[in-house]
Amino acid sequence: MLANTPETTKKSKFKFPHVLVLLFAVIIVAAIFTYIATPGEYDRVEVEGRTVVDPGSYQVVERNPVGPFEILQSIPKGLGEVQLIVFFIFIVGGAFGIINKTGAIHRGINSLTKTLKGKEQLIIPVMMLVFALGAGLLGLIEEFLPFIPIMVMLCLALGFDSLTGAGIVLIGAGAGFAGAFMNPFTVGVAQGIAELPLFSGLGYRIIVWAIITLIGIAFVYLHANRVKKNPKLSPVYEEDLKKKESLVNNNEEVKGLEGKHKAVLVVVLIFFGLLAWGVISEGWYILEIAALFLGMGIVAGIVGRLSANDIADGFVIGAKELTMAALIVGIARAILVVLEEGFIIDTVLFGMSNALQGFPAYLSAAGMYFFQILLNIIVPSGSGQAALTMPIMAPLSDLVGVTRQTAVIAYQLGDGFTNVWSPTSGFFMAGLGLAGVMWDKWAKWFLPCLAVWIIAGIILVSIAQIIQLGPF
Repeated sequence: MLANTPETTKKSKFKFPHVLVLLFAVIIVAAIFTYIATPGEYDRVEVEGRTVVDPGSYQVVERNPVGPFEILQSIPKGLGEVQLIVFFIFIVGGAFGIINKTGAIHRGINSLTKTLKGKEQLIIPVMMLVFALGAGLLGLIEEFLPFIPIMVMLCLALGFDSLTGAGIVLIGAGAGFAGAFMNPFTVGVAQGIAELPLFSGLGYRIIVWAIITLIGIAFVYLHANRVKKNPKLSPVYEEDLKKKESLVNNNEEVKGLEGKHKAVLVVVLIFFGLLAWGVISEGWYILEIAALFLGMGIVAGIVGRLSANDIADGFVIGAKELTMAALIVGIARAILVVLEEGFIIDTVLFGMSNALQGFPAYLSAAGMYFFQILLNIIVPSGSGQAALTMPIMAPLSDLVGVTRQTAVIAYQLGDGFTNVWSPTSGFFMAGLGLAGVMWDKWAKWFLPCLAVWIIAGIILVSIAQIIQLGPF
């Protein structure tokens, strides 16, 4: 850690606003916009069971400005409009809270880490694949934070550095989250809002996940080998000299999987098999999936030999950890409520569609992608950003000839890449704290990987549009 010099103390006075403060500020700006922007409206029509915008129907309508009391009302209205998604987030979080309480995930990763100790070349790709799979399949990311001190100390013992240890977890999970193929918090929420079949486009998403993950693995692997040969090349060399003594691993001693833990992991695999079957064969949606996750949590708790009270406690803890995510979804929706009540949402659509008019569809898709990258710095919540932007991006994609599935891919990658670079990302900054790595050193070190990810994202979004990734 750095000493508190006058310079660092002065710099530390600035505190980036809380995401809820930022969202409320956007609600106020949106309300002000209803007083000054020209209100307008498109007609909506039903096409093959989904609601789309009639592109030639835009017309100016009577102004309906949103006042201070309506601003306050917009938040409960927004929460009410996305109540199913809000409670879905709580239930999924509660289910994973129960699974975490059994110790199965923690023991499983600890066991794998112990098995790989001393096999330096395997540690990086194997562990990063584990974290990327957890994020890509289950939406786990904050849940991996406890493993950062473990990986940092292990990497130091193996001759690597703190950046390698933190990168294994943060870049591995970040890659999986950005390229997620069945993440219920990002892909599920975004596709639900866009009226797409849940987890559709799975084949292409798996390809996206694999490419993004391989880029992350290659970046960390090359850095680790460079530091292994010459430790002084590490940006955190000086800090790591002291860290072997000062950074003590407070986690429990590494223990292997017991029978009950193996049984819990088998239960999780079985339920995810049921999830895939239900979504693909039975057309399950958020309600059915929430029920499945609830059942998975209860069965996992029983198999993990938790008491009824422990199962309830685990559920509450897991749901509580996602309270922020659930609130962000509802408050982000309030922005849309204000824009809709002021008849401004279609004005925004009209302006954006005119700006993108005349460009090839793949360039329009790339523009949507860059918009999401910038927005993620302000709204660093996957599900919150989906609730905020997909109601705009879905009809916009119809207007500019981009498939809605491509719009979701653009949102997903735009949301994911800066999660492990932006200082507004709470879990990421917490992870750096656990690793004992300063943000400025990480930001400079990680920048080449971020640049390659962003370029890869442009290509992947463009390909999705060129092949007309669907079903629509």
